[in-house]
This record gives sequence, structure tokens and C-alpha cells, in this order.
Amino acid sequence: MRLHRNLVFATIDALSEIFNDGKYADKVIEKTLKRDKRWGSRDRSFIAETTYDIVRWKRLYAEIAEVKEPFSREDLFRMFTVWCVLRGVKLPDWPQFEKAPVRRIKGKFDELSKIRKYRESIPDWMDQLGEKELGEKIWTQEIHALNNQAPVVLRANKLKTTTEELAKKLLDEGFETSNLRNYPEALELKERANIFKTKAFQDGLFEVQDASSQRVAEFLNVQPGMRVVDTCAGAGGKTLHLAALMQNKGQIIALDIYGNKLKELKRRAKRAGAHNVETRDIDSTKVIKKLYGSADRVLIDAPCSGLGVLSRNPDAKWKLQPEFLEKIKETQLEILEKYSKIVKNGGKLVYATCSILPSENEKQVQKFLKTEAGQDFILMKEKKILSSASGYDGFYMALLEKK
Repeated sequence: MRLHRNLVFATIDALSEIFNDGKYADKVIEKTLKRDKRWGSRDRSFIAETTYDIVRWKRLYAEIAEVKEPFSREDLFRMFTVWCVLRGVKLPDWPQFEKAPVRRIKGKFDELSKIRKYRESIPDWMDQLGEKELGEKIWTQEIHALNNQAPVVLRANKLKTTTEELAKKLLDEGFETSNLRNYPEALELKERANIFKTKAFQDGLFEVQDASSQRVAEFLNVQPGMRVVDTCAGAGGKTLHLAALMQNKGQIIALDIYGNKLKELKRRAKRAGAHNVETRDIDSTKVIKKLYGSADRVLIDAPCSGLGVLSRNPDAKWKLQPEFLEKIKETQLEILEKYSKIVKNGGKLVYATCSILPSENEKQVQKFLKTEAGQDFILMKEKKILSSASGYDGFYMALLEKK
């Protein structure tokens, strides 16, 4: 691989914004890729993948490069040098790479690889917490799996196509996919690519949705004609899946506290041909109270630490703080108590998170069952998905029935 100056400089600029200005990696990369119209798809993927790689391994690379935050431009070039050496990329003879200590980098890597928090490049507190909650063996396997780059998985929109038809259409557009055993609507891209430019996407034939995330709507066991409330709908990945499972029959009410996310959901629903979705902003407690006792099914895809999706959001390792975790656990319980009241007698509720921590998952459900609101419910079943076992995102879901 030959390094091109403008691509390397764009990567360094992006890293500076992510590390020093605390900006979100996906937003920074999206903006960076618009900088030069002449860049081809290979150039763009170099910038995106290299930036994500260095974000993912920030702690390890900074330790090897002997640099500390905030990183100067020179520090970022030193970290980039580490990336090159460990990836076997030939260093160019630019002033920034003069006297690169190649042997020392390799030696330091070997030495630090013996210590999990450096080897897996995570903050001390996260390493301690993961071990405490999951035990040393599972945490070691899990954090290792979460450092792999996430595959790109699509969900065929059954309102418009079948998995087989979609695979054929994508192949006609030059995209190879493979079927996933045990995931009836999923296709995995064989090579990472910008799939959003395809006619198949513009025609609403699929959504990008991780295989584990596709399990959540299935878990709710919806039927056509039901009244379903998706309480933390966001931009609606799971809402659209529910609409497809309900064959557009019945009603889905998508709620969220962020109006801009619901706008995006409306746009996506239109493209997907999902006509049974209605969005409502949670701008007061009245919105929830109006729905009490009215739904056959309720989905609570709760806000969480996101530790199960680190492979697709590596910068979350550095943004997440222990204080946030304590706060979010309080929020999860409040949401469960409040939104569970929407379920009608005999109806069902799914509580789901993209976290792997028992304190956000099964322990929250047990706590909820002991509350006044929770006494009306029984736990039917729960499912824990670990990244190390599935190869996809870490997820948790619990199905509760109202007596």
C-alpha cells in the first residue's frame, strides 16, 4: 500500500477533531469525506477505515507512541506511525516519519499485549467493570470480539421483496452478499461498500440493521392487526421491522423524546412503504398517559451504555463515563415503570438494550418486577447475545407478559 499525502493529512485532521474536540467519529468522517470530490471509493474507505482503526486502538497506540492527550499534530503522526508499523504499511520518506523507531514500536507492542486493558485498548474503569460484571473469562472474550470491525448486515424489507430477490438485485448492481443461517431476513455484505447509493436502497428494499438487532422485533411476537407502541423508537430501525412483520396491518405508534429522529423515521417509513406507522413526540407526560392500558405489544429499546455495539462505535469507549452509566440505569428503571403501563391486560412487553452488562439487563428486569408497576408482569423468557458467540452486536432482550 502506498500512502497518499492528502489522504493521510485528512485522516490526521479527522483524528484531531475526534480526540481533541470530542466530536463523534461518524459525523467527522462523513464531513471529511466531502472534502475532495476527486477522491474515489478506495480513497474514501482508506480515510474512514484508518480513522476508525486508530480511534479503536487509541490507548494502545498512544502508549506505544508515548504521547498523552490532548494530542498535538506531531503526536497524531506518531500514532499514525504505530498504525503503519503494526499493519505492515511501508512508511513514506516524509519529514513526519523521519527516524521512526520501528523496532521499539514492535517490542513495545509485544510487551503491552500481555496486559488486557492495553491489548484491547480500553479505559481502566471499563476493564474493571467488565470483569466484575461478566467474570474474567467472558469479559476477556467479549471485549476482544468487540474490537473487531462490525460486518455490514442488511435486513430485507418483506413489504417489498424477499431475501433471495434482494440478493439478486444487489448482485446486478455489483454487490455480493451472503445469507445468514438462522436470520431469515438478513444478508451480509461480502465487502464493505457504500450501499446507500444503490437503486435497491432508494426503492426501500432493505435497511442496514445488525443481525442481533433484527432479533428484537421478532422477540415481540407481533401479529397483523395489533396495536403496538415502540416507546424509544429513535430513527426507527426496529419500528420498520415491526411494520414488515405486521404486513402493514394494525397500528404502530412510534414515540421518542427527539423530534428530529422521528422526522427521519417518517422519511424511512415512506421509503420502506410502511403505512401503519404514526409518530408522536414525547413532549409531555400526557403523551404516555393517553396510551395507558391500550397496547397489545410494547417495545422498550432502552437507552443504555452501548457496550454491545463498540465494534461499530469504537469512539464510545472514550466518550462513556462511569457517572453516565449510573445515571442511565436510573433512567432505564424509570422508563420501565412508566412505559409498562401502556400494555393492556394479557399484552406483552419487550425490554431490550444493546449492552452486555447484567446491571443494565437482567438485574434491571428483576428490579422492575419488584416495583408496584412490575407486580402485574411475569417474565416469559430472556435472551442474551454476546458478540464473542454470535459474531454480531451484543444485545439483551426480555419478554414480559401482563397478567
